[in-house]
Amino acid sequence: MNIALFGKSYAEEQIPFLQLLIDELAAHKASIRFYEPYMEKFSGLLKLPSNIGYFTSHEELANNTDMLFSIGGDGTLLDTIPFVRGSGIPILGINLGRMGFLSSVSKEEIREAVENVFKSDYVLEKRALLTLTEPTGIFGDLNFALNDLTIYRNNTTSLIVVHVFVDDLFLNSYWGDGLIVSTPTGSTAYSLAAGGPIISPGSQNFIIVPIASHNLTVRPIVIQDSSEIKIRIEGREEKYLMTMDSRHSAISKQDELIIRRCGFNVNLVQMKNRDFYSTVRDKLLWGRDYRN
Repeated sequence: MNIALFGKSYAEEQIPFLQLLIDELAAHKASIRFYEPYMEKFSGLLKLPSNIGYFTSHEELANNTDMLFSIGGDGTLLDTIPFVRGSGIPILGINLGRMGFLSSVSKEEIREAVENVFKSDYVLEKRALLTLTEPTGIFGDLNFALNDLTIYRNNTTSLIVVHVFVDDLFLNSYWGDGLIVSTPTGSTAYSLAAGGPIISPGSQNFIIVPIASHNLTVRPIVIQDSSEIKIRIEGREEKYLMTMDSRHSAISKQDELIIRRCGFNVNLVQMKNRDFYSTVRDKLLWGRDYRN
């Protein structure tokens, strides 16, 4: 099996777990390829098998890769999406970060997870993405997001007004700090922190969530993801900030944004002893009463 390993940050306490992962993969005679900028951070600190390889681009990864291991937190896993894109390569998240809604395998479960992968004892969850179809030049061919697209005011204390249309029908004008358009996967990320609902991954929905709305009667709304969302921005500034997952760019208030469901899904690997609802209960401490 050809396994690619992707990560971003280096921390000394991660080395034993990364070494364990490499040893387990080598014991199963896996062919291992590292994301090269990540491997450089650990140069000389790991014992590596002789058949180690490297990748730096989507094209190199898509060529003969059976599974990608994301090593870090949810932010690291989001950064794997531009490398995987529509290739269908399954992504297994190993959580060396904090919350870990997407990176569901803990560092204590590495050995068991590797064993399950080689026994094909796991399930694949297809996760929908959103795409920014207009304007075309902001993110180029990386115009998709697994979690969300957000619009913020940019270095100013002035409110911005975000006018939203769904399938060419006027929805609302949101006065506040900005707006989030989220997928079901992103419902447990920024959308949740801004007061949005939790949506199960298979739901075919978008969530529109205002950020610090100046109108207290405005609430998040869930729409079907077959809809087209158009956004126009009004405010005192000429430029505003937009993000798609971890990518960000300045946009002009003259730009009209068009958002649709992306034409491909990504496959997240889930161990059979885990599911979305158990992850939510665990991460959000549902059902735990510390008064007792």
